[in-house]
Parts: sequence; structure tokens; C-alpha cells
Amino acid sequence: MLLKKLFNGSDAAGFWVLAAIGLMLVWVSVANLALPADHPLHVSTYTVTLLGKFLCYALLAVSIDLIWGYAGILSLGHGAFFALGGYAMGMYLMRQIGDRGQYGNPNLPDFMVFLNWHELPWYWQGFEHFWFAALMIVLVPGLLAGLFGWLAFRSRVSGVYLSIITQALTFALMLAFFRNEMGFGGNNGLTDFKDILGFSISDDRTRIALFVASGLALIGGYLLARAVVRSRFGRVLVALRDAEPRTRACGYPVARYKLLVFVLSAMLAGVAGALYVPQVGIINPGEFSPLSSIEAVAWVATGGRGTLFGPIIGAFAVNYSKTELTTLAPELWLFFLGGLFILVTVFLPQGLVSLFRRKAKTPPASVTKADVTEANTTKAKPTEAKS
Repeated sequence: MLLKKLFNGSDAAGFWVLAAIGLMLVWVSVANLALPADHPLHVSTYTVTLLGKFLCYALLAVSIDLIWGYAGILSLGHGAFFALGGYAMGMYLMRQIGDRGQYGNPNLPDFMVFLNWHELPWYWQGFEHFWFAALMIVLVPGLLAGLFGWLAFRSRVSGVYLSIITQALTFALMLAFFRNEMGFGGNNGLTDFKDILGFSISDDRTRIALFVASGLALIGGYLLARAVVRSRFGRVLVALRDAEPRTRACGYPVARYKLLVFVLSAMLAGVAGALYVPQVGIINPGEFSPLSSIEAVAWVATGGRGTLFGPIIGAFAVNYSKTELTTLAPELWLFFLGGLFILVTVFLPQGLVSLFRRKAKTPPASVTKADVTEANTTKAKPTEAKS
């Protein structure tokens, strides 16, 4: 009930989405572990893995909505941060194989032995420790986002130009990771994982633990993003989204605000990628594909940007449709995705959640009269330096 008190008014839908996720975590875990395989309510390991993937995709969608829905930063290359987090986790998992690989070399992954590498590259050092891999999962995407954002935002690159640059970034990374000499497995990527934290990855209990961890990460990521957008920092983000020149003229360091939220979003995407890899069992350069990033943006647009909970709904709805359609009619999937994006843009510009908003009559995220009043009363402080 305490959590529900924190959600009121237009946020009530977010509470019910989180409640549904929590209920799913409990029900799927019990149905998989406690019920026999022939029980009609038993949830198969395949379904557990599939739902775990959806939860990771939902966290990626929340990270995109944080910058697009509230700061007006449309990133068409956010899959790069997702993939970097995945590679950091993949490197840790590869180091856990030891001498159980095909070539039996405890110091080098199989693909390095095959390519006649004689020693482990320096950037692989430390990944035998989980704490180090966990640090890299958030640090590497965060550093790349920080460097990219610092160069882009201080130059006042925005709009479609910024979107194109982010797409070029992920495409460049995809081409780089395809090269064998990079030391990341080339086009085959990293796979054949055995253990995680000493537990077999193929064990049902480990699968459930990863599924639950993905759900908890999504809930935590949502609450963190919600705390950001409800703060004074978040109100400034909405202001620069709706009127960036005016916000800059008021003395706010726009570039700094954009950079901070962009780095936070990249870190969330990295966590999503790290949880995704042990569940699917592979990470390869295909995850850097610009199409993957565009699909993620489509999830946000379908669910409803500027809501945080809408992208969760969109990620589940679109990926469930993709799972069904790629099984029944694989050649129709891209046509369906394109048609869905067009229909939502034309008839539901605020996404699927607008259907519920019409009943509740609650507006999407915007600067309200109360926000303006609070900003005026707190603006007695000296204005900050311009960006």
C-alpha cells in the first residue's frame, strides 16, 4: 500500500503495470518450479526465457523514453549501449568457461585459440570477476554516452541531425565488432556459456533467477526514471523539450542537463543488455544493428512516450506479436511493424496508453501551471551559467 500511495493521479496506471510485473514474476516462478511438467498450469523454461527477454526489452524501452519522452532526444542508436552491456556480460561468462571449451585452454576463449591468439588482450583482464564485469556493464555505456553527448550537446546538435549521428554511431560499432582482430568473436560473437556466479546457466533455477532479476531490474529502472522526471531536474528536461531556446535564455545549462540524462539512459540500457545475454545464450554484432534501435523506438511510440509505463506495454505487445508472426509468417513481420508504426502515429500519436487516458482524462507529460508557479517561486536563486 505504501507503493500505491506513491502513485496517484495520472501515475496510477504505472502502479498497476508494476503490480502486473510483480504478479507475473511470482506466478511464473511458482508455476515453473513447483508444478510438474505435465501440469496444465506449468510454465515451460522456453516461456520463462521468452518473458525474460521481454522484460529486458522493456527496460531498454524505458531508457529510451526517459530521453525521448521527457528531454526530446530521439536516439536511433540506443541499441549500441544495450549491446555494450551485453558484451561486458558475455566477456565475464566466457571467462567462466575455463578449460571446458572445445580447445581446453583455460586462459583463452575458444575463438581466440582458433585465431591463433597467444595471450588474452588487456581489455579482457578483470572480467573473470563478476564485480568487475558489473562495473563495466554500466561504466562502458556511460562513458561512451558521456563522450558522445559532450561532443554533440555542447555543439547544440539536436533534432533529426542528432538522430542520424546516433544511428551512425551504432553502425560504426557494428562494423568494428564484426572484425576478428577486435577480439570479440567477430561475426560469431560470444556464446557457449556455461556458468554464472557458479551456477549452471542451463539449470531451471538459474533461468528463473535471471528472469526474476530482469523483472526487478525493470521495476528498479522504472522507479529511478520516475524519480528523475518528477524532480526539479525532470521539470527542466520537459521545459527544454518543449521550449529549448527559452529554457537556455532563462540561464539553465541545457547541454549539462541533456548530457546527464543521456548518460543515465545509456546505463539503464547497458543493464538491460547484460541481463539479456545469459538468457538468450549469445551476443554478436547483430545487436548493434540500426534496425534493432529503430525497433526499440517503435516500442516506445506504440506504447506511448512520455509515460514510462507505456513503453513497457509497447515492448511486450510488439515483441509478442513478433514472436507469433515470425513463427506463422516470417515474411510479413516487417510489413506488420511498419504498418503498426504508421497506424499508431496517425491515429494514436500518444500511443496505446492514450486509450486509457481518454477515459481518465489525464494529459501526457508536460509543463503544468503548478510547475510554472513552483519554478517562479524557486527562481529567486541566481541563474546558472549558460551552456
